[in-house]
Amino acid sequence: MTENEKGFTRRLAQFIVHTDAGSIPPSAYEHAKVAFMDWIAVTVAGSDDPLVHKLIAYADMVGGPGQATIVGRGMKKDAAHAALINGAASHALDYDDTLVSFLGHPSVTLFPALLALSEWKGVGGFDFLTAYLIGLQAGGTVGVCAGLDHYTAGWHATSTLGHLASAAACSRLLKLDEQQTVYALGIGGTQSSGLKRVFGTMCKPFHAGRSSQAGLTAALLAKEGFTSAEDILEGPQGFFQAMKGSVNGDVLSLLGLGWDVQNLSQKYHASCHATHSPMDAAMSLVKDNGIGLGEIERIIVRSSQLAVDAAGKSEPGCGLEGKFSITYCVANALLGGRTGTQAFTDERVGRPEARELMGRIRVINDPEMKALEASVEIHTRDGRMFKGYSDILQHIPPLDVKKDRVGKKLFDLCVPVLGEAKTANLTRAVSVLESAGTMRRFADEYLAGA
Repeated sequence: MTENEKGFTRRLAQFIVHTDAGSIPPSAYEHAKVAFMDWIAVTVAGSDDPLVHKLIAYADMVGGPGQATIVGRGMKKDAAHAALINGAASHALDYDDTLVSFLGHPSVTLFPALLALSEWKGVGGFDFLTAYLIGLQAGGTVGVCAGLDHYTAGWHATSTLGHLASAAACSRLLKLDEQQTVYALGIGGTQSSGLKRVFGTMCKPFHAGRSSQAGLTAALLAKEGFTSAEDILEGPQGFFQAMKGSVNGDVLSLLGLGWDVQNLSQKYHASCHATHSPMDAAMSLVKDNGIGLGEIERIIVRSSQLAVDAAGKSEPGCGLEGKFSITYCVANALLGGRTGTQAFTDERVGRPEARELMGRIRVINDPEMKALEASVEIHTRDGRMFKGYSDILQHIPPLDVKKDRVGKKLFDLCVPVLGEAKTANLTRAVSVLESAGTMRRFADEYLAGA
């Protein structure tokens, strides 16, 4: 290990503790507010999912004080269980944001713990957003070092990195000192887990909630002097060595020079992000070339190993599995273009016309394809062939476009639960969140439910 790689965990803790909020550009806070708006939208929409009911029943069984709001449910639970439940709800629809450096979904691991902790402790909006930005950056930094080898080994990076990101963010929010933050990273890191084998089950969204909850727990324990390894990331048999990553001290020198929040990719299809490039490429080909569905003989989708591993279910048996099926997502998109939450019910996934079109779609693992990019070939019955390409991660819109699109998504998902007036008020409140005196009042007024 080089001198530049030693002390990786402590140097990350120094960034978490000592970064001056005044050095973070205002644009980063604007991006953070858009991310929070998107998180609220998907959490409200997921608040009635069956897994949420089960987690609430679990929280009721073990008990605890009412410290923090369960979004959209009109109830409060203790902060740790609120982080767990809201985190799982926000990932239940797989409609939440992703970040390349994070190797997955960051906001669902950060906002639930920060909201619960801020509500419980009476923290204001500015500190809430600052902690999110720092936690996101810390998680992305670890993700760059973990790399694709970590993900392809079977680890669900949203969960593994989420434990550390949540610990970092909660440490900042609680104003832990450097040593406490080192311990919080150690406590979060030793709990890091989550296997991709469970994709398509309730355990995938559970990972998001559990990582958020674990990070909150780690920070609270560290505040009380609970100890851990001081080199959880770089040390022998630590995070990187045990979980297929590698220590890269150079990335630490970039901390504070840029903010990953601007690279967040929000979703506009309610399915695994690995399905988005194939859908967009296929829809564009059909629309641009006026291809009728009856003219299609076969469709060939070429995706990366990463995408096929995440979303390669060829015969989804229910709505949840449909979110992880490139085959179904492409067929459904071509059958009508509705790719929101309504597309992923058991009935929609099993409908005969979708199954028939799925039989004409073949997904191939192409080593030339990287990350989430995909190429699509449409072969017609009269011998023509049309070829298209998409890389959803290269299509991140500018901030003003993001605000508009996420605002529309918020209305689409929240009005049925919160009502139009409360949703409109919520939008305005998020737009000036940095001036909110306490997140407790914000949660009470806007997130409890209709």
